Amino acid sequence: MTRDGYRVGLLFSHESLTAATEITQENATLMAIDEVNDAGGIDGVPLVPVSARLGAQPPDYRQAAEWLCDSQRVPLIFGTHMSSTRKAVLPVVESRRALLCYATLYEGFEYSPNCFYAGSVPNQNSVQLASYVIRHFGNRVLFIGGQYVYPRESNRIMRELYEQAGGEVVDEVYLPLNAPQQDLRDVLARAVALRPDAIYSTMVGRDIVKLYRAYRELGLDPARMPIVSLATNETDVAALSAEQAEGHITAAPYFASLDSGTSRRFSRAYHARFGEDSPITAGAEAAYFQVHLVAEAARRAGTLGLPELVGALAGASFEAPQGLVTVDGSTQHTSLWPRIARINARREFEVIYAAGAAVRPVPYLVDHALDPQALVLP
Repeated sequence: MTRDGYRVGLLFSHESLTAATEITQENATLMAIDEVNDAGGIDGVPLVPVSARLGAQPPDYRQAAEWLCDSQRVPLIFGTHMSSTRKAVLPVVESRRALLCYATLYEGFEYSPNCFYAGSVPNQNSVQLASYVIRHFGNRVLFIGGQYVYPRESNRIMRELYEQAGGEVVDEVYLPLNAPQQDLRDVLARAVALRPDAIYSTMVGRDIVKLYRAYRELGLDPARMPIVSLATNETDVAALSAEQAEGHITAAPYFASLDSGTSRRFSRAYHARFGEDSPITAGAEAAYFQVHLVAEAARRAGTLGLPELVGALAGASFEAPQGLVTVDGSTQHTSLWPRIARINARREFEVIYAAGAAVRPVPYLVDHALDPQALVLP
């Protein structure tokens, strides 16, 4: 703690492939910090955000984390987005006994005592999405992803889920990050030839927009062969036309279209601060509620330091825009509310499946048996 209050680091890039989503997470983090401070901070002591300036690549995140920990002496960092950037930062916080608060969906199969995971893991999104696609479209799927850890690991998990249910992965294609538009056209020509029932995309950031545009240019039909994704969100849809976006499917715990009192209040506050046209993503919602969870744990612990803060986070709950979320102390992941949504003609995510209760996180998805018939529409 400094004379001004508890300093906390923010690690979101405005230059990366996923910058549009990271900006929504940064916005929501700042909004939540202000709410915490307006409510009295941590026993009267405010949180003081310290934003790191960083570039687009994983080493940039690592260097910025080193600056935050060593120069600014922050005990915790909110941020990173892609798995490659999280993995670049983990050794920094582990060696400095700091805490990274990570608010993005990821592939699971990870535990660090110095990381709190607020984003969804495969049993909270992949299982539901695979079940829905097999039940409503068919069991032949084409995988398209970028060349880094999340797409490969997510595809490994999805392949196992599809094959458990007697499905078939007709092809698995990886493209470089920031792929040229023609590369997306070429890989979707594979879809024309192979005629899968769905295309599972693990493209991220600006590459998502290129994929959906190429899909539309080829005249493919989402009613017969949709793009299904865990990563496509409101920032991507904002960059697409209605024709390019309509009919495709995403699984996430939160969508900005969610019509509940808590969600409406969150959206109103966000838009009042950042503009009516500012997209709100599932990553932003997770970034928002994780600040409140950390603040409540810090009040109980009386500190932002480890290990007291991590101990106080175990079992912590917060009425988030998606519903009541709770930290699982044994994994340092969060119970979340799986949902599936289809993009409509107004470029809004219409929820077509919602879990009846929060789902406890299982980061190591090693013994799950997929049952497509168990997924019942509301």
